[in-house]
Amino acid sequence: MEQQGTLWDHLPLLVRANSKDSVECILQTLWRTRRTGLLAADRTMICNMLQLENDSDLDPLLVCLRMLIRRCVYDKIDKDEIQRLFPDEVLPEIQRLLSLLLHKFQSEWREDVLKEQATLPQLKAMTWNMGRSNTNSSEPVAVINLKLQNEVKFHFGETELTFQVSKDTLESTLRSMYSIRDQFSEVGEQSNRRLPQESTV
Repeated sequence: MEQQGTLWDHLPLLVRANSKDSVECILQTLWRTRRTGLLAADRTMICNMLQLENDSDLDPLLVCLRMLIRRCVYDKIDKDEIQRLFPDEVLPEIQRLLSLLLHKFQSEWREDVLKEQATLPQLKAMTWNMGRSNTNSSEPVAVINLKLQNEVKFHFGETELTFQVSKDTLESTLRSMYSIRDQFSEVGEQSNRRLPQESTV
């Protein structure tokens, strides 16, 4: 909670923007660079829009804005609920401005996400068996076959990938997977033991 409060405290920097269009440009830039991060030119542009002499306060503001964007795009939040994302300490004019802009781009950004998901292949099946290396080495290797399914323009296509890993690598990977599984099981058991007590609060 303390970390979020610190982030909210940087939203008043948006009041420095020359216009609503400047704030709109900042949000669009953050969405466009959501996977790559901001370039130096983007940071300079945003600093100029907010009339900041240095960017020491810029990162907390951008983190807060990215968080709001993610909530609006990935959570089931209607336009009437966007303003409820802000705590009471955020200035009303900033709440209204960001709510308006987030609602304006919410549908467009959600469509972008759906398009991206449609181009990502999904794992349909995986098989593996022990075999011999393609090299001169006689060391056994695990031959893994992946069948990937991709939907492009309502056409389902399948691709098969085959690759080899050494026996030591496979055993190490399996040990790690079992260890992670055991850790999740322990967390689940602890949560189940706490449920009755928490439900009475």
